[in-house]
Order: sequence, then C-alpha cells, then structure tokens
Amino acid sequence: AAGEAEVRLLLQEARESIEAARSYRRELQQRLRGLHQAREQIKDSATLTRDVLEQHFSDLKGTLKKLLDERLTSLLQEVDVIEQESIKPLDECQKLIEHGVSTADDLLREGESAVDGDVGQQNEKLCNFTKKALHIQLDSLPEVPSLVDVPCLSAQLDDCLLTILKNQIFRHGTVASRPPVQLEEFVEKPGGILVRWCKVDDDFTAQDYRLQYRKSSASHFEDVYVGSETEFMVLHIDPNVDYQFRVCARGDGRQEWSPWSVPQSGRTTLVPHEWTTGLEGYSLSSRRNIALRNDSQSCGVLYSKAPTYFCGQTLTFRQVLFVIETVGQPDRRDSLGVCVEQRNGDDSLQRDKAVCISTNGAVFVNGKEMTNQLPAVTSGSTVTFDMEVVQLGPCSNEGGNFKLRVTISSNNREVVFDWVLDQCCGSLYFGCSFSYPGWKVLVF
Repeated sequence: AAGEAEVRLLLQEARESIEAARSYRRELQQRLRGLHQAREQIKDSATLTRDVLEQHFSDLKGTLKKLLDERLTSLLQEVDVIEQESIKPLDECQKLIEHGVSTADDLLREGESAVDGDVGQQNEKLCNFTKKALHIQLDSLPEVPSLVDVPCLSAQLDDCLLTILKNQIFRHGTVASRPPVQLEEFVEKPGGILVRWCKVDDDFTAQDYRLQYRKSSASHFEDVYVGSETEFMVLHIDPNVDYQFRVCARGDGRQEWSPWSVPQSGRTTLVPHEWTTGLEGYSLSSRRNIALRNDSQSCGVLYSKAPTYFCGQTLTFRQVLFVIETVGQPDRRDSLGVCVEQRNGDDSLQRDKAVCISTNGAVFVNGKEMTNQLPAVTSGSTVTFDMEVVQLGPCSNEGGNFKLRVTISSNNREVVFDWVLDQCCGSLYFGCSFSYPGWKVLVF
C-alpha cells in the first residue's frame, strides 16, 4: 500500500511537472511570437522610414532644381531687358552717325566736282555747294556716351548661400526611434469607440494631439480629432469591424507634428443607439440618433429601436448619454430615461419599471418622484445614465432579486440610488417624451 501511494505521488508530481513544462513552453512560444512581432515592427518601420526619406529628399531635389531654374530664368530675363534698353539709344545714335557719314560723302563728291569742274559752270556749282554745306551744319556732331556712362553688366552671386543651404540641409530631418505619444486604451461604446492615449516621453511638452483612423480594409488614414484632450469618442463605427488608429502630437510652440504612434486595432461589438421610427410626434435624423419633437399634436413616449442599453460581462450596464441640442416649452410630464419594456399608450416615462429625469430636473423611480433633484435641462445639457448590478438573484417573480445602482448625472451634478426590479434584465430600452415641439435630443 505504501508503495502504491508512493507511485501515485510520483505520478501526480510527474503530471504536474508535465503541465508546468507545457505552460512553460506556451509562455516561451508566446514570447517568441512577441519577439517576432517586435522584429517585424522594427523592420517594417525601418523600410517605411527609408521610403519616406528617399521620397522626401527626391521631392526636395526636384523642388530645388525647379526653384533654381526659375531663378536662373528670371536673372537671364533681367540681363536681356537691361541689354535691350541700353543698346536701343546706341543703335539710334549709330543710325544718326551713319546717316551723317553718308551725307558727308555725298557732300564731298559734290564739292570735289564743283572745284574740278568747267570754268563756265564752276561759279554756279561752287555757289550751290557752299549753300548746301552751310545748310548741313558741318560743325554739329552727335553725342557719343563714354564707356563709363553705359551699363556694364555683371552677375552678383553670394557664395554664402551655399553655406546657409549646407547648414540647413545638414540639420533637416530627424529619425525618431520612439514616438512621444502612444495609444493607451479602447473602450467599446454603442456605435463608437472611446480612444485614449498618453504621453510616453517626459521631456516632450505636447500642445495638440492628432488622432487618425481607418477601416482595416482602407488604404488611407483620415483625421478624426485635433485638440488638446487625451481621449476622444469616435462615433459612427460599424459594429464588429476592425479599425486602425494612430496618434501624434505637436510640441509646444512648434508647427510640425511628431512621428505617429504604433498603429493599433480597435472594434466595438455594440450596435449604435437608435430611436425607433414611425412615431408621429417625432422626426429623426438619417442615422436615427437624433430625435426632434415636431409640431404634431400626437403625443407619446419615443423608445429606442432595441434594448441596446445592456448588461455586459462585468455586470455593468453600458452608459447611455443624452445631449439636448434645442429646447421647447417645458412640461412636468417631460422625461428622459430608461425602462424595462416598451409600453404603448403612455405619455411619459414617469411610470413603473422605468427611471427618468424630467426637464425641470425632477428624478422619478418607478413613477415616484425622489426628494433629490437635478438642475433643469437646458440647451446644451448632457444627461448621463450609468447602472451597475449590485444584487443578482435567481430570475423569478417574487421580487427584490434584481437591484441596480443608478447614477444620473446632469450639469455637473448627480444623484445615486438603488432601483429594485422584480425580474432579471439583461438589457433595457431608453426613451424620451416631450409635450411641446422644439426639443431635440442626441443619444449615444
């Protein structure tokens, strides 16, 4: 018996050692995969950086050549203009002198003919020649500019430009091995993702952040946020579709952006909050997330399309948030809130199996008004409902087995209370009701 016990103990120890070896192997394999991913990230980012540098400097060369060619053309045109403007009066003077030379030649021939002519005609020829010579004004000569008075073109080229360019080029561009900001967290929201990021370089002072995203099937990122916050709710996200995100920052007092963070994938499995269609008293936006109380005399509660306000795996209800974009005339029956079920015929959520806030700030639980009150709802107000399961028992009709801790926030104030239900609720509807037109509510 002792021998069998010893064998069983040895077998147990052996099995534990085998399981420990398997676990150790799994951990090592996981670390190998991590090393492989790290190596691929270094290689891929290095390849991309080389391509970016080569393309950038190739573009710089082309741009510099174009600028130098344009400058050379401009200077050559300037030389042409100065040459033409300076040569023109000289050409006119040359024509005048050449005309004078021709006139003098004619006059010389005529004078020589008069002097050497027949004695009978000599007197008349000499008289005509003398008159002609007096008329030509042989003592009047055109002014010819001296060399110091005419332009002498030259090129003035400052060799310090090469030194300046050399210094600027040698300082142009840097290679960063680690971006100063990185993505930190993705939080699923109905029809959206709350993206958070953080600064990882203590020496970097950020002035603005720039968040981009794209569907994994898309080839280009697009801007979704630029500002000083370190989180942003990206809306209009298709459920169960992977999106890639990246973020960069701009240093204090600088114009250029930092390198991009390592792209990371995020997704939401939560369908977007939508109002139900078909209720005559309300007009909806194309995405059905905005409801406007219209001029119809019809009255009633506008519910969500589905019970999308649901309990997650951590037994915490997802947040629903109402934003009041415009207001109308208030009424004590007005309400914003959540409920267990849709119920036709009611004109308000101030009823059983519902919690809500009225536009005057009154809070109702199962139709009863609480003593605590929130500020009145105005244009631009944000009303938030958060719920957490604090008691979960077997689903039955005995009552008191399902308790939710409800937090309603509005205008920087909140009320907290326990909502006891007589049934388990995996999901809830949200709704609103307004008696008069003009109220406009966005939900997400």
